[in-house]
Amino acid sequence: CIEILKGDQLLIVDAGTGLLTLSPEKIATRKRFDILLTHLHFDHVQGLGFFNPLFNPLCEVHIYGPAGSSGSLQNRLKRYLSPPLFPVHFRDLPCQIHLHEVSHSSFEIGKLRINSNYILHPGPTVGYRISDGNHVLSYFPDHEPVLDRNGWKVGDEWISGMGLARSADLLIHDSQYTSDEYESRVGWGHSSIEVAIKFAIRARVKKLLLFHHDPNHQDTDLEKSFNDHLRDKTYDFQIELAREGMVIDLDGG
Repeated sequence: CIEILKGDQLLIVDAGTGLLTLSPEKIATRKRFDILLTHLHFDHVQGLGFFNPLFNPLCEVHIYGPAGSSGSLQNRLKRYLSPPLFPVHFRDLPCQIHLHEVSHSSFEIGKLRINSNYILHPGPTVGYRISDGNHVLSYFPDHEPVLDRNGWKVGDEWISGMGLARSADLLIHDSQYTSDEYESRVGWGHSSIEVAIKFAIRARVKKLLLFHHDPNHQDTDLEKSFNDHLRDKTYDFQIELAREGMVIDLDGG
């Protein structure tokens, strides 16, 4: 879960447990909330049931996400927001809720232009390109750009997500595995640090934030993998490990 602020506008992207860290002050002073979902795997939606605006009849909540071949966005969200997974039925949420299905889409939310498209990850999954007219943020928390090492030899149009990521000021990208772990997990829908960097190079981004760390990896493991990979290498863009609570100011560099 990340939040994007543009002036007084708030955009929430994915709704995992990080959604609960949104400050009470931001919630108390707003009547409209916009949430972009990349997909409906549990780690990306489990914060929704504990998001207070959903239970406030004065709040308007817009949720954007991909439909699936097995059902609409609404029917798929109902599977989580209903017993036995959650005690309150989706139909009983008192807020004013609006669902928007996205695919290869382009739309505006306030001052932000949003582009979405399907990307490579099990189940219907979209990536997002978010722009305020001056800066571009691309978001791919669960993503495998190619399915084998030879896949990088193809043209950009055959690499998943390339159109959404190209020349982004900030690319937030899946980096769940070490390079060794990835060897036995090709096709699982996630990337290694190496794969994320290769994708960022092809997309010519200005900054890469390595995201969606494996929950079995300790902080020390992540930092070791990161430092080992970058040792004796130079890139013409910035690379950082994502950290909980991190704030990046695109206007401030």
